[in-house]
Amino acid sequence: MAGLNVSLSFFLATIALCQAARRASKALLPAGAWVSFALEAAGAAQLGACCLELRVLAELGPWAGGFGPDLLLTLLFLLFLAHGATFEGASANPTWSLQELLLAEASLPGTLLKLAAQGLGMQAAHALTRLYWAWELSDLHVLQNLMAEHCSSALRTTVAHGALVEGACAFLFHLTLLRLRHCLPVCRVPAVALLVTGMAYTAGPFTSAFYNPALAASVTFHCSGHTLLEYAQVYWLGPLTGMLLAVLLYHGRLPRLFQRKLLYGQKNKYRTPKGKPAPGPEDTQTPTEGCRGREPGRRRAGQQPPGAL
Repeated sequence: MAGLNVSLSFFLATIALCQAARRASKALLPAGAWVSFALEAAGAAQLGACCLELRVLAELGPWAGGFGPDLLLTLLFLLFLAHGATFEGASANPTWSLQELLLAEASLPGTLLKLAAQGLGMQAAHALTRLYWAWELSDLHVLQNLMAEHCSSALRTTVAHGALVEGACAFLFHLTLLRLRHCLPVCRVPAVALLVTGMAYTAGPFTSAFYNPALAASVTFHCSGHTLLEYAQVYWLGPLTGMLLAVLLYHGRLPRLFQRKLLYGQKNKYRTPKGKPAPGPEDTQTPTEGCRGREPGRRRAGQQPPGAL
């Protein structure tokens, strides 16, 4: 249990330090691009450091510490609850930043700045976590230092199957975020954490279920067993493809590239009366009502308007 206590202390210290960095950047830097850069870097560092330590528990814990998969999945769920509560709008995921670009919600310079911050944060997390392991505060860290030069690859299946698994995980992840983006955080954060935990349980034995190009590059690209091209196909091309399919399915088009819908028809099946009155307050939709899956002002077929007999 001593090794688990050390890891829990590391998780708490990492989240606290990154949260302090976020508060300091918002207080000292001018609002705008630089604050966004700092938030993305802090979020990426927090995600990367926690993932590296959790991977040590997953690889060495079962036989060196007696940790079962139930404990590891519980820790993963709690960590993503903490990430969702502290990231303050940062994604720490390049595919999400590229999705915002495709949805015309972010500019190209802003997106490039976020990608640079995510890469910088992941590399900082990798360097600082290795320094922390060198202190050898637990037996797990001693074993980790002995095995550091011969790390095992996270890809434990064929390249084609791995790319399919990562693409499917990214598709479900982005589709869920698109569906829940207007929900209250108290509903969205636990739902996303539960989804991440479920995909880690299902896809973890094959690819470790990263669906995050920056995180995968920091954690497993330096490990032997596969070439850089094979890693790129699985952990870069797979998630990017899954993200594109999720955007196309949800919006029917890529707003940055196409004005007309590619999957759904433009014309309505029914004609709109010329003298149709302006929609009233009951036809509007608040952000929290976006969880109901209905577009503003649109009723289901056969539904009577309020007050109708």
